[in-house]
Amino acid sequence: MATVLTVFALLFLVFVGLGAYATVKAIGAAKRGVDRTIAQARRTVEDHTLRAKSFAQPGPAGEIAQLRLTLRTSMRATQDALHAGAAEDESLKESLGLFERLSVHGRELDAELKRLESEPDRSTLTARLPELRSRTERITKSADSLRWAARDRARRFSDDDLDMLNAQIDVEAGALRHWTGTEPTPAPPPWPDAQAAAGGPAAQQQTWQETPGSRTAEEPTTPAITPPAQRPAYPWQKKPRPESTA
Repeated sequence: MATVLTVFALLFLVFVGLGAYATVKAIGAAKRGVDRTIAQARRTVEDHTLRAKSFAQPGPAGEIAQLRLTLRTSMRATQDALHAGAAEDESLKESLGLFERLSVHGRELDAELKRLESEPDRSTLTARLPELRSRTERITKSADSLRWAARDRARRFSDDDLDMLNAQIDVEAGALRHWTGTEPTPAPPPWPDAQAAAGGPAAQQQTWQETPGSRTAEEPTTPAITPPAQRPAYPWQKKPRPESTA
């Protein structure tokens, strides 16, 4: 009895532990989902704010906002493209490593541009703009190159798969139409006179006129004049008299 109670206690503890682990995992997943939603909403709001500043604020402040918006858009698009492609293509893992190194420089530049948004000295901003513009172009150019290379690779694989599929469909279509090349068209049967002229089987089977000696010995010969049939004789009938010659 004590052994049974021990087993039930252990099973209860196992179930409690599994339930607690599942609860923690569910809470963690829900928290991560909420964090991603909040971060995405924050990025969307910030992007709209930068877009509004780039149009509403003329001069260096508006250009800095435009640089930030260009940098963030390019880096986010490249990140999404590489992560989506790496799920199907293992060779993109190295590209993801390169992008992570590029993201370090991108985050540094974005943080610097964000600090310069509140800079009141316009002359300082004007002096820094060429260098900031050059760094932004270099980072976005590298990010765009990685993104377009990943897309070209995915499209190339799709084209190769489509070419192979088309070739297989052509082979299958040819197999389905095999009767057009293997089955000959039957020729119409020859006419009897043609067969007779050629001395074929029809000439031997069908004769238009019998010749003497064509009958076999087994066939009975029919006389040319058939004698009249003799009537049966009955007892009450008189015998016929012989005709007188006188």
